[in-house]
Parts: sequence; structure tokens; C-alpha cells
Amino acid sequence: QVQVVESGGGLVQAGGSLRLSCAASGSFFSINAMGWYRQAPGKQRELVATGTSGGSTTNYADSVKGRFTISRDNAKNTVYLQMNSLKPEDTAVYYCNAKGLYAFLPNRLFDVWGQGTLVTVSS
Repeated sequence: QVQVVESGGGLVQAGGSLRLSCAASGSFFSINAMGWYRQAPGKQRELVATGTSGGSTTNYADSVKGRFTISRDNAKNTVYLQMNSLKPEDTAVYYCNAKGLYAFLPNRLFDVWGQGTLVTVSS
């Protein structure tokens, strides 16, 4: 049993900032990677940013490079997404994803998603 819960979404004007948080909990041996995805109305879910547990490898969508930053607090099993210079096109439900190994089945990989948090950017 592993789960992630997002928080921090809300309404912000264009040019503003928000910080999303995603906390993982449950019976896991390790979390190898955590990331953020988003889905806008009428569009497919897309990758926003991902990072490895060590924080040395990150990956960003071209549309958010230079504006969004993913970071991680391993002690709290929490990943953050700092979103600056927000644009109306950033409006979407943002989902957290975590991949790792179950505590009771160390050879099995889990891949879990949160329920999402809504980010609305007004013009």
C-alpha cells in the first residue's frame, strides 16, 4: 500500500507563483522517482517534471523549462513543484506520480498516482 497526496493548487493571476507539494506514504522500501504531470480540459495528460531520488537527474517539459522547478525532501518523502511566471495555458489538474519498490515485495515496482490538485491561472 503506497499512496501520494497532492496539495497547493489554487487560483492565481498570470505571472504569479504557486508551490505544489506531494507527500508519499505507505509500505515502500524506496522511492526511485517522483514527478508531476498535468491534464488540461480536453487534452491528454502530459509530463511536467520528474526527478530521481538523488536529485541529480531532472526532466522538464519544454513548455515549463526556466519557470518550474522540481525539488525533493527525502526525509519527508515529499516532492515539490515551484511554479513561477504562470501562464493561462498552465491551467490544469496537476497529478503527482511516484515509482519505487514495495517494502514487502522488494522486487516489485509500484507506480502510483495522486488524486490531483487544480491549478487555475487567470489572464
